[in-house]
Amino acid sequence: MSNVTVLMLVPNAEDTVERALKSVSWADDIFCVIDARTHDGAKGIAERLATRHAVREYLNAADQRNWALPQIETEWTFVLDADEWVSPELAERVQSLIRSRGGPDGYKLKRMSYFFGRLIKHCGWDHDYNLRLFRTEKGRYLTKRVHSRADVQGPVGRIDEVMYHQTYNSFEEYFETFHRFTTWSALDMYDAGRKPQVRDVTLRPAFRFFKMYVLRRGFLDGHHGAVLCGLAAFSVFTKYAKLWHLTISALPRGGVSGE
Repeated sequence: MSNVTVLMLVPNAEDTVERALKSVSWADDIFCVIDARTHDGAKGIAERLATRHAVREYLNAADQRNWALPQIETEWTFVLDADEWVSPELAERVQSLIRSRGGPDGYKLKRMSYFFGRLIKHCGWDHDYNLRLFRTEKGRYLTKRVHSRADVQGPVGRIDEVMYHQTYNSFEEYFETFHRFTTWSALDMYDAGRKPQVRDVTLRPAFRFFKMYVLRRGFLDGHHGAVLCGLAAFSVFTKYAKLWHLTISALPRGGVSGE
């Protein structure tokens, strides 16, 4: 059995997917699951650089990954998004870990993100750890529309070597994602029976800004930090406003779509 498969979901990501795939060229296997609606050059890049690929109708990220995981034959799976890339230091660390025996069944990886072209070093983004490396037979994704995480049956460690993430370069790009994610978050809360409170659209957004900008020192990121913290607060307000609207509209609960 070879050691590690990189699993990547490929949407319209022509500008970033080649960098992502080249950063993991050391992997034994690269499995790209391409969104059937992808219409830019990302599909061709994935077909050229991945070890194998499949085209599948996209429902949400958790569904797509859980469909792919049983097809992976390596001991380890490394989940990477098409807008992320692996530093040489992280690549070396991962290869060392998967060659060793024993240890945890999964690892949270440190991720540093760019926002409007600047690497954000505060705002809480400097403490962003994501469970992306795990023994294949031990991990599956929780069924949620948005921000689903891997659930690993076993101990989980942490890796401080960095992976990078390219987020948004324009407001058009940001708000396209913003509207989808706030709607899906509201739907997840609605389906879970969450009841909206006035504090959700008043105190929660204000505290999100205060936490990111003051407690997490977002002010040290200058204008980028101020804009990021403001948008994060507005995102909190919007998802709870959408939850309120779902509740007063008395829409039926359930159904799965999303990220």
